[in-house]
Amino acid sequence: MKLEFELLKKEKNSNARLGKIIFNNKEYETPMFMPVGTQATVKTLSPEEVKETKAGIVLANTYHLWLRPGDEVIKEAGGLHKFMNYDGPILTDSGGYQVFSLAKRKDIKEEGVYFKNQYNGDKLLLTPEKSIQIQQNLGSDIVMSFDECIGYPAAKDYVAQSVERTLRWAKRGKDVFKGDKQILFGIVQGGIYPELRKHCAKELIKMNFDGYSIGGTSVGEDKETQYKMVSDSVKYLPDDKIRYLMGVGDPIDLVENVIRGIDIFDCVSPTRLARHGHAYTKYGKINLKNAKYKRDFTPISKTCDCYACKYYTKAYIKHLINAEESFGARLLSIHNIRFLVSLMEDLRKAIKEDRILEFREEFIKNYYGEINE
Repeated sequence: MKLEFELLKKEKNSNARLGKIIFNNKEYETPMFMPVGTQATVKTLSPEEVKETKAGIVLANTYHLWLRPGDEVIKEAGGLHKFMNYDGPILTDSGGYQVFSLAKRKDIKEEGVYFKNQYNGDKLLLTPEKSIQIQQNLGSDIVMSFDECIGYPAAKDYVAQSVERTLRWAKRGKDVFKGDKQILFGIVQGGIYPELRKHCAKELIKMNFDGYSIGGTSVGEDKETQYKMVSDSVKYLPDDKIRYLMGVGDPIDLVENVIRGIDIFDCVSPTRLARHGHAYTKYGKINLKNAKYKRDFTPISKTCDCYACKYYTKAYIKHLINAEESFGARLLSIHNIRFLVSLMEDLRKAIKEDRILEFREEFIKNYYGEINE
């Protein structure tokens, strides 16, 4: 079944929205946070553990799965859902972020982007058409257009050229997209320049994508710049399509960008932070490597309902992290993902009650205050 989206409510004091995604006769409310499963797995967690956090959509990485094990292998296995044993919705990125993180500017051509295979050194060319073909072989539910993601800061003339290339690539990808069981998103680029964001959004809307992403954020900019880029993009996007902010997962950024009208988010931060001993709490981020937790026999958070907080203490998890036992990173990954999913639940409740701005004020007071659990 093709994934569908329905807008349920607009919050009266902001641009925040409440919606639902319908997939395989199940409903998933938005706004939502999506855990990242780069290699067709959310790091250290089983699909069952991901579901227990009450996460909905999971993201997988097109570029990395193309290289290993190969999109044809996954197609032969029956697609990503069967391959990784996950029956919820799956979104695949396009490989566009690897343009930013791996390729040099000289490797970006009109036909596509040249890469060196990090595993065997082979020279590869990823084109808009190839990206769509890979994602169709992967069998994800949400497919992303191939775009050029550029860093911050960037000169306006280059950003303008990049936007035009992104638009040409979007059309090329859409022309070959079959879309029998998948939906395709366009990606709004434009850097810090409002007129370029407007132009990119309006041209993508003419192509009539199933949803729209905002790209070019979390690439080195400060928070206020990020929020402005989001606002400059969202105002031109249609109400009846999903809005996706790519690569953003800091708790305050989720709050601020929900207020600006974003529906779905993804980020590697909850599992990456977990592997370094960090945990989210209502009162800020804590580092369990710190000596003060050696004899702290309380949960990470007394108000969290996750598996880690139900059964284990800070002292035990600190011991696991210090001993480099993978179970420590696993427990913290469960907690951190559940924290962000729970934050989105609270945001949805605030939208329903038209008190999102009051929620933001309370969240900031707690998260950046001096209180400790």
